[in-house]
Amino acid sequence: MSKTVPITSQIVSLLLFIILIITGKVQLWMGIFLSSVILALFFGRFYCGWLCPINTVMKAVTGLKNRLSLKSLSPPAFLTRPVVRYIVLFLFVLTFVFAAATGKKLPVLPVLLACGVILTFFFPENLWHRYLCPYGTILSLAGSKTKKYLKIDANECIQCGICQKICPGEAVSKQDTFSIDKGQCLLCLDCMRNCPKKAIQYN
Repeated sequence: MSKTVPITSQIVSLLLFIILIITGKVQLWMGIFLSSVILALFFGRFYCGWLCPINTVMKAVTGLKNRLSLKSLSPPAFLTRPVVRYIVLFLFVLTFVFAAATGKKLPVLPVLLACGVILTFFFPENLWHRYLCPYGTILSLAGSKTKKYLKIDANECIQCGICQKICPGEAVSKQDTFSIDKGQCLLCLDCMRNCPKKAIQYN
């Protein structure tokens, strides 16, 4: 897997998302998302790392914070409870059902984009990716079944912990060795790019 593909696809998909917003056809984006949910069963959560406009803008915000040496606040404990992500997902689905039943076009996707970006100004990206994003909750269920995902070669890994520190989805954990939770992995490839021993591969 090319390490430059996600960056290119992020830019293209963000431009497409903006065009759909301007033309009033942003609902078409749901077709792209639903297709990616099905494909996540086979290839993992590439939507999150390659296509999601929310993630693309959040990455830019994080980059700006790093340049300005701005530290993130610790996420509020009540927002990191597992039940919260399912409440958000329920409200997300309920909103789409309401829109379909009434025929009203609600700015759900732009509002989610704004929420993710605003939260990232104050907190680490993982608050949104791991605990609040309704897209992420759906994709984590599909991604947990994938056959292809990022794996850490225990024979090559030097236990430096860089992958765990930089993972925006908190997908890397350590017991005896480091491993990647395929359901939580965003396939952003940050860990692969930064691994000093090239011990992380997608297969």
